[in-house]
Amino acid sequence: MPAGAPPLDPRRWKALVFIAIAQLMVVLDATIVNIALPSAQHDLHISDGNRQWVITAYTLAFGGLLLFGGRIADLAGRKRAFIIGLLGFAGASALGGAAVNTSMLLGARALQGVFGALLAPAALSLLSVMFTEAKERAKAFGIYGAIAGGGAAIGLMLGGVLTEYLNWRWALFVNIGFAVVAAAGAIAVIHEPAGTRNRNRLDIPGVLLATLGLVSLVYGFTRAESNGWGAGITVGLFVAAAVLLFAFVIVESRVATPLLPLRVVTERNRGGVFASLGLAVIGMFGLFLFLTYYMQVVKGYTPVVSGVAFLPMVVGMITGSTQIGARLMTRVRPRLLMGPGFVVAAIGMLILTQIKVDSSYPALILPALVLLGLGMGTAFMPAMSLATHGVQPRDAGVASAMVNTSQQVGGSIGTALLNTIAASATTSYATAHLAQVRSPQAAKLLQLQAMVHGYAAAIWWAVGILVAAAVIAFVAINTGHQGGPSASSGDGEEEVADLPIPVVAH
Repeated sequence: MPAGAPPLDPRRWKALVFIAIAQLMVVLDATIVNIALPSAQHDLHISDGNRQWVITAYTLAFGGLLLFGGRIADLAGRKRAFIIGLLGFAGASALGGAAVNTSMLLGARALQGVFGALLAPAALSLLSVMFTEAKERAKAFGIYGAIAGGGAAIGLMLGGVLTEYLNWRWALFVNIGFAVVAAAGAIAVIHEPAGTRNRNRLDIPGVLLATLGLVSLVYGFTRAESNGWGAGITVGLFVAAAVLLFAFVIVESRVATPLLPLRVVTERNRGGVFASLGLAVIGMFGLFLFLTYYMQVVKGYTPVVSGVAFLPMVVGMITGSTQIGARLMTRVRPRLLMGPGFVVAAIGMLILTQIKVDSSYPALILPALVLLGLGMGTAFMPAMSLATHGVQPRDAGVASAMVNTSQQVGGSIGTALLNTIAASATTSYATAHLAQVRSPQAAKLLQLQAMVHGYAAAIWWAVGILVAAAVIAFVAINTGHQGGPSASSGDGEEEVADLPIPVVAH
């Protein structure tokens, strides 16, 4: 540690435990409710038209308010934002678990999104400002990256167990335990380094434009999935999003204290991370959905068995993140981890394009999931670290929020885009083979074959998207490894491994 650098917090590793618990809660909540949704719909008599709002209410609030939440963490203090976000998320989860009607559940889910948008950037920013020594930072981000990558799959498994053996309400109540433990730990052991808070005024026009623009974008993809890409409301939402976000960029380039300083996203390496990470998430989220339906509808797995079937991918992510990414991050350039990582994940996805109704789990799905996990874990870990590496302390929260925003928007795009492709391919296949149906059994088989054909068609797109993520990582990211001197960040700061590097993200 260089002379004059602030001493390392002796409780930083204990703090990492509670930051990781909070991160796990936020990430698994994105999928745990999906498994519980059919039971909740039946119990609360939610209409088919309204059931999507159980997911959309959360993603709209979360995705739309992330930049705002990141800047609030910068202004008000990251530890404070972290604790408030945890307690608010727990309260909203309790409200949703106790819901007696549709409105109460949808309101609770929106409230979860609001507090999640505060909590997620605060969690990553705390991690970034507490771990500033290169090798320790690599280990900490390895753990964090594994949780970020594997949490969604863990949510599928946990959702299946809770729904099958308790009831759907526990998919929400379970957050209370995570949040209370993390908040108590944060109060006891987390210490936010002095001098890293942003004291500028809040950019209200930027907040309004960013929030409305991101909400329009996320909602546009939601409507595209249900109404079609050419529907008036879909096109209108995309046009509104483009206008609002363009206006946001203009405002941010001119105001004295912008919500999102453009230096955060225009710096080559961070821009490359945001783009490649967003693309990778597009492929991953669609895959979770397809494989969940494949296992339960086509193969007849129970929710619990379906969740367990994803475990090899979780193990692969943890291995890739902690044993490959973390060990090599201080020795290897980030693009030489991210690019090959996305390529390995693409190979895993390529194997899944061969999926059939009677495909063997051990022979086809298992190796594909392992490769996906290893590739994504290896790529996510340096991506999470690099996205906040070298960021000025006052911008840590909003840089972290951009990591979350790229993931949230990527997830929304992935779900809508790949679902639409799958649905179209399914319909085409069924129409082309309908004349061959001679019995009810044949009709049922055709239905399953068409469904799986649709999944395979969409997975081919996911392969291409992951390859594009790899190309962007190779071409756009040119910084040196994070254990020694590297290229300038473009922020007017030197990025040197032994320089304290505060950052924020989710």
